[in-house]
Amino acid sequence: MTTSQTTTDHDTIRKWAEARNGHPARVKDTGDKGGLLRIDFNEPEERLEEISWDEFFRIFEENKLAFLYQDKLEDGSTSRFNKLVARDG
Repeated sequence: MTTSQTTTDHDTIRKWAEARNGHPARVKDTGDKGGLLRIDFNEPEERLEEISWDEFFRIFEENKLAFLYQDKLEDGSTSRFNKLVARDG
């Protein structure tokens, strides 16, 4: 069984993404509240634009988000599953 974790720690999020060759991005043309954030793994997706970690975390904090992520898949391989969710409380 796989488990997921949730964090708001910037270092944890950055290290998790970079360990999987991910970088911060947002969906183009979604200017409301800074745009929809994503972690991009360099797979062709024209709607994503790369942004800095500073910009990513500014939008992350302004929208009171948390990072839901998984480290490993059931077979033990590295997972890239992640989702940005509203913080509790």
